[in-house]
Formats: sequence, structure tokens, C-alpha cells
Amino acid sequence: MNTSPATTAAALLPLVGGPANVTSVAHCMTRLRLGLADRSLVDEEALRALPGVLGVVDDDTYQIVLGPGVVARVTPEFEKLVGAAGELAARGAELKEEQRARNATPGKLLLRRVANIFVPLIPALIGCGVLAGLNGLLLNLGWLPGLTPSLSAIASAFLALIAVFVGYNTAKEFGGTPVLGGAVAAVVVYPGVAKVTAFGVALSPGQGGVLGALAAALLGTYVEKWCRTWVPATLDVLVTPTLTVLTAGLATLYGLMYAAGEISTAIGTAANWLLSTTGPFAGLILGGLFLPLVMLGLHQALIPIHTTLIEQQGYTVLLPLLAMAGAGQVGAAVAVYFRLRHDTSLRTTIKSALPAGLLGIGEPLIYGVSLPLGRPFLTACAGGAAGGAFIGFFGMLGDKVGATAIGPSGWALFPLLAGNRGLGTTVAIYGGGLLTGYAVGFVATYAVGLSGVMPGDVRSKPGDVRSRPGDASRV
Repeated sequence: MNTSPATTAAALLPLVGGPANVTSVAHCMTRLRLGLADRSLVDEEALRALPGVLGVVDDDTYQIVLGPGVVARVTPEFEKLVGAAGELAARGAELKEEQRARNATPGKLLLRRVANIFVPLIPALIGCGVLAGLNGLLLNLGWLPGLTPSLSAIASAFLALIAVFVGYNTAKEFGGTPVLGGAVAAVVVYPGVAKVTAFGVALSPGQGGVLGALAAALLGTYVEKWCRTWVPATLDVLVTPTLTVLTAGLATLYGLMYAAGEISTAIGTAANWLLSTTGPFAGLILGGLFLPLVMLGLHQALIPIHTTLIEQQGYTVLLPLLAMAGAGQVGAAVAVYFRLRHDTSLRTTIKSALPAGLLGIGEPLIYGVSLPLGRPFLTACAGGAAGGAFIGFFGMLGDKVGATAIGPSGWALFPLLAGNRGLGTTVAIYGGGLLTGYAVGFVATYAVGLSGVMPGDVRSKPGDVRSRPGDASRV
């Protein structure tokens, strides 16, 4: 039975301690992220048993896994119940700073900030990516020729201006004025930069891409903060924005765009070389190590790389390789289901979490099944490595498989697939990688992954996700 977002929000609120206990509300692709004043007030058992809750993660924020689509509808209903948005934002910002000072190492904080810049862009990347794929299909089939130019414009407009959004989010994240960050980053994509020469070479609109935009907005933020330390309050509204845009803009034109362009080109060249030269090995390493990277939160460093590749080539060739980690996890969970026939609690967890796992939402299976058992987590990584090697092998043969957006994985990635050999070939290779990951994850777990494990070793419930950092379902 489907539950409305308002009903779900109303059921969640008392289980997390009521409105007075909630200090901030946010969401990512799959999780409702809550700042809580007192976590001892959370009724975790009842929360995990609530229909629609896929799991919970107790990290720097208290995170309730609801799944893609659902969380975006539940969050605004939850915010309405909590109370005034202004008071909530103020308390949330205060809590955020306290948590950062208390928990975050410099490296962890940097990766989290990178995620905060790029993760809000993922819904637009997905929507435009699906439309780009649909438009490509119509063009290949020769259908609706009057509609395809419109679809192309709609699908391409966001990517053409993505630098502005990156600049806006960068300034917002680092404490600057967001619109000034967007204004400085807009220099990167402005057509008029073609008339500017730097290092003896004429610049190109978009040169440096999202990396140049990030660097420009970051510099602009520091210039703005510096200006506010000495500009009189009466002149601040005129002097600070002017100096911010001028200084950061000139630095962008005569340094950052060129440098970021070289880095972006190197990223694209390296990705292509990796697949064409060491395809199976590269796929094995990326597919096999992605789950541990996610658990350590290091996967967030890949987000700008994915975005750069999408901006450059129209798709990222890394995401399908990394998505194989989820396939290995699914295969391992199915093997556990068949081997531990008498562990009804564990089998119930697997049955409830498996559909989400097939769609790329891996937390319930990882933290409720394979990780507590130990060895099945390793055999799941083996399945991911095998699936990655499968796709990497075809990449070495010249058959590229990429994704036009980041975020989804598993079966949910099919509508976002793109490549250089046509949609049919791309889908077949990706599907073959998934099947390979399922099969190797299953066989490895069934054969050696459960030695010494007795029924009842994992007493988990549906949605039992313990405290682990990162988001195992998203790149």
C-alpha cells in the first residue's frame, strides 16, 4: 500500500523526538538528513520498522534512507511539521558548524564540501541526461524531426551553463555571496571570452569547465571576505561586489581558465587512456574497490571528475564501472538468502532490501547483510570487480559505455546510458556487466563467503542500517 509523503512525514516526526528535537532538515538523493539535539530521543527500532524506511545511518547528521524520489517529496512535508523555516535554518546552521568543528578532519570536510557543491546539481543532470538519451534515440530512428531540435535545446541548456550553478553553490558553501560566485563563474562560459588571449592562446567559451568555475568562485569568495575586513560599511554595497567580480574575473581569464582547461583535458585523456590501454584491469580495480571507497567517504572526490567528463564528452565512462559494485552486492545477498535458509530474520531483510539494491540503493543490503557477516562483503567486492572487468574489456576494444548523468546505478542507470557504438551495443555491454557482477558475487559468496557463518549470526531487521559514513548507493 502506498503511503502519502505527508503521512510518512507525520509518522517519522515523533520517532525522532518531535519538532523540538529537530535542529536541521535536508535531503540528498536517497536520505532525509536531520540534525537532532538529542539522539537518545530517537526510537530507532520503531523507525526501522516503519513502512517505507529502507534504513538509518547515524553519522554527522541522522539519516533516514527513503529512496530516490520519495525523499524529495517527504522532506518538504517534514519541514512543514517541524516549524518556521527561518528558525530552523538558523538552528541548522549553528548545529552544522558545531558538528564540523567536532567531527570533521580537514580531508573529510573538504570532500563533504565538494559533495555539497555538486550533489544539488544531480537532479538536473539526471533530467537532462534522460532527455538527451531520448533525443539521441529519436535522431537515430529518424522519428519526430520537428521535435528533436527542441529536445536538444532543453537537454543541453543546463550543461552549457552548469559552471554558473557550480559557482553559485561554491560561494554558498564557503561562506560567500552565492550570486557573486555565479557571476564570476559565468565568465567561464561567456561567448565573449573568445576575444581574450591568455598565454598567447585565444580562450574558448567553457574552457576549464566546472573546475574553472569552482576555482573562480572560491577565489571570489576569499576576495569578498577580504574586502569586508576593510571596506567601510557605507561603501560596502558598491566596493565589495565590484572588487570581487573584477579581481576574480581577471584572475579567471588570465590564469584559472587556462590552468583548469589543462587539468580538465588531462582528466578526459587519462580516462580514455585507462580504458583503451588497461580496460579489464581498470574495471576490476574500480568495480572492486568502490564499496570500500564509499564506506570511507572517498567516493565524493569522484563527483567533479564525473561532471567534467560529462561536460567534455557527453558522458562519464567511469560510472558504469563503479556501478558494478552494486551488482556484486546483489549477487552476494541472493547467495546469503539461499544458503542461510533457516535465518528468517536475515532472509526478511534481504527480501525487503533486494528490490532497492537492484535499483542501485545499496545501504540496506550492505549494512544489514554483507558487512555484518564479514566475508560476503569481500565476495560482493569480487563480483563488482568482475563486472567492472567485463565492461573494461569492451572499453579496451573501443566500445565505450558511459552515463549522461551521475546518481543512479543498477537498473536505474539504463535510461542514462550512452556510448560510441550505438544504444543497443551500450545497453548490451552494461547489461552483461550487471549479469557478470550478479553471477560472480553469487558464486563467490555461495562457495566461500559463508564458511563458519551460522544462522542467527546477523540479527537484522528490514532497513537495519547501522552507523556508517557515506552513501553506498550514489557515486
